[in-house]
Amino acid sequence: MPVVTCIEDLRRMAERRVAKAIFDYVSRGSYDELTLRANRDELEALKLRQRVAIDVDQRSTRSALAGQEVAMPVGIAPVGLTGLNWANGEMLGARAAEKFGIPFTLSTMSICSIEDVASAVTRPFWFQLYVFRDRGFAASLIDRAKAAKCSALMLTLDLQIQGQRHRDLKNGLTVPPRLTLANFVDALCKPAWTFNVLQSKRKSFGNLEGQIKGADNLLTLSQWIAGQFDPTLSWKDVAWVKERWGGKLILKGILDAEDAKIAASTGADALVVSNHGGRQLDGTVSSIRALPEVVDAVGGRAEVYFDGGVRSGQDVLKALALGARGVFIGKAFAWALGAMGEQGVSLALEIIRKELDVSMALCGLRDVKDASPAILRRG
Repeated sequence: MPVVTCIEDLRRMAERRVAKAIFDYVSRGSYDELTLRANRDELEALKLRQRVAIDVDQRSTRSALAGQEVAMPVGIAPVGLTGLNWANGEMLGARAAEKFGIPFTLSTMSICSIEDVASAVTRPFWFQLYVFRDRGFAASLIDRAKAAKCSALMLTLDLQIQGQRHRDLKNGLTVPPRLTLANFVDALCKPAWTFNVLQSKRKSFGNLEGQIKGADNLLTLSQWIAGQFDPTLSWKDVAWVKERWGGKLILKGILDAEDAKIAASTGADALVVSNHGGRQLDGTVSSIRALPEVVDAVGGRAEVYFDGGVRSGQDVLKALALGARGVFIGKAFAWALGAMGEQGVSLALEIIRKELDVSMALCGLRDVKDASPAILRRG
């Protein structure tokens, strides 16, 4: 087995192992991928301020997110189709997160269902909700998350209309899905992935199976979903979700100061500064550039989380320095899972924790909660 030292090693392993259509679904962005690249470029452009001769013994990465004590201020973001990277991937990811001591967020568009994941862990996980046109179905998802004792609901606001992802279209991830000769050959060339996924508990959208009349397979479920993203979604729906849910509520997809003020006024417990991993509006601002203005606009009325381009503990520290309370990983999680299953996720989390710890020390910090703009270089 190769020596794995960073998330990039896991990305390369996943690229070799996972079917190209699924790897590209995780890794690529919308249109010309300007926002996708900006998420990384602008994180990398931030420079940390190295300090010396400061006592940095007895360091701590411990924190709290949405009232939950965590081993480090990092969580696993909701990623659709996770179970196609590795059989039962959502269950394995949730288990790895639980063992490590951080939140795992299950996507509405998961392969394993809410109930499947609940059966794999002993502590509550978080659930991510899309409010579909069928409000009755959205209500049933909320009720199922409550029954599974999920400790937080993450409502995604930035997918009223789906941005076009060129690579998905070329790979046949369309509605309905299209099997291409290239994909067929690719699957034959990756027998370990094919055999693994065939052993999965489920092979469709687990949260939707058996719930939608007349949609009982991946093809018909995909067609149903395509007509369900709702351009009428508004702040009134946020109020409806908050009332029905009754627990910790996190609003995901905030990039603008004006939206941040409105979101904070809803009484949500936290917001996630996110551009959907560069998969929605191309040419918009990177998440890291939007972060400080959102933090200022919220003014402490809610916790502010961050995602978009995070690949290392250094990235985590930079986001914390700019005001994020927590940082979420999506692509990095999916690559780790696709590379090595549950072991890969655990390894990725440990890599990020060690990088965060070392970077804190070299910036003169002993406690991760003390991260501030003072640890960033200006100019």
